[in-house]
Amino acid sequence: MEYLSLVMFALVCLVLLLGYPVAYSLAGTALLFAGVGLLTGTFDEAYLHALPNRLYGILTNQTLLAVPLFVFMGVTLEKSHIAEKLLAAMAQLFGNFRGGMAISVILVGMLLAASTGIVGATVVTMGLMSLPAMLKQGYAPSFAAGSICATGTLGQIIPPSIALVLLGDVLSSAYQQAQLDMGIFSPDSVSVGDLFIGAIVPGLILVGCYILYVLFVALFDQQKIPLIDKNKAAAYPSIGKLVTALLPPLLLMLMVLGTILTGFATPTEAAGVGASGALVIALLQQQLGLKKLREIMLSTLTVTSMVFLILIGAALFSLVFRGFGGEQVIEDIFANLPGGKFAAILLVMVVIFLLGFILDFIEITFVVVPLVAPVLLAMDIDPIWLGIMIAINLQTSFLTPPFGFALFYLRGVAPASVKTIAIYRGVIPFILIQLLLLIALAIWPELITWLPEQLAN
Repeated sequence: MEYLSLVMFALVCLVLLLGYPVAYSLAGTALLFAGVGLLTGTFDEAYLHALPNRLYGILTNQTLLAVPLFVFMGVTLEKSHIAEKLLAAMAQLFGNFRGGMAISVILVGMLLAASTGIVGATVVTMGLMSLPAMLKQGYAPSFAAGSICATGTLGQIIPPSIALVLLGDVLSSAYQQAQLDMGIFSPDSVSVGDLFIGAIVPGLILVGCYILYVLFVALFDQQKIPLIDKNKAAAYPSIGKLVTALLPPLLLMLMVLGTILTGFATPTEAAGVGASGALVIALLQQQLGLKKLREIMLSTLTVTSMVFLILIGAALFSLVFRGFGGEQVIEDIFANLPGGKFAAILLVMVVIFLLGFILDFIEITFVVVPLVAPVLLAMDIDPIWLGIMIAINLQTSFLTPPFGFALFYLRGVAPASVKTIAIYRGVIPFILIQLLLLIALAIWPELITWLPEQLAN
């Protein structure tokens, strides 16, 4: 009967493909199978008795307080037009170099990712501002669309990322559970801050690879990136304009990440600093009235409610899955795989990559990761390395045609002249870059673990 857990997992994926809301799909499928299990005597109702305690734990989780605060910070920066001023200044700075506009998009996208941590907002914002300008300069639609989509997904990996906040909380519980299962009754812990620190080097490597790819195309492919017309060279921005555009997001990023890296604040406290800083920036730039503040608060409430409702549905799903012996099934599958630890990690990465086509990172983090992470971590896999690998894997699946979420976000704001097939073609080189990064991180895990170890010492 334990294989009913796998049937339940397959059914919930099917229900989600049909377009039903995620939280209700998770909870409804779980209750349906629990009811069948109770009627047939194959499910212990004691698992359902644990639900109130699980929900209380979710609502009193201090780490998850960072979610509404980071969302508030990101939405405030989006509404205060920080990105528009930043992109205009950077485009002027690099605009006289071939490929300069694309480099500007990548650098601005990196700063937006570090300031907001929201993939959808970054892709839409950059698509509305950058895509028309790149097309006007003669960039190939495929290259312009690909660079914007890839840059937008940096919010998945560059801290402070909401994806890393949620992953950190889930991995912390899974790591402690794995150690208890191994008979370690004074378990080590892993925090969201550890994931933030571990993501810095891979994130910077990814940005550097994107820029190198742009420079390579600029040198060898005039069809994708046009030559600069010397007669239409733009004036360089003044120092004052550059500082005014760069200083607010840089200061905010330093305040949030700096307080975490130096140990002065937890990620939740740093999120409070970021939310307050974003409000101050919006007020100083006279971009915040009561109407806009109301929009920001409503948007924050909507996103936060969605996250927590999905988390509640996932908690119920996880309990029923365990009640049917699903954890044991997964453990048996991994134990019997030829290739041991490597094969288990590869299988999980492939499954998460494929699920990224139909599920958002929130659903995967709350549903899939709690099921597989304890088994993997019991194989003596570093939790920080595993978390960053999952985050980059999800980032790659969000770019991959035909179902990548970033592609849908850009398609929604791109002009009709940019064909969908052009967007698909444009992201392929960036997907290859991310896959190569995943391989490099698998071969040299120190790229992830070195900085956390140094700061811990």
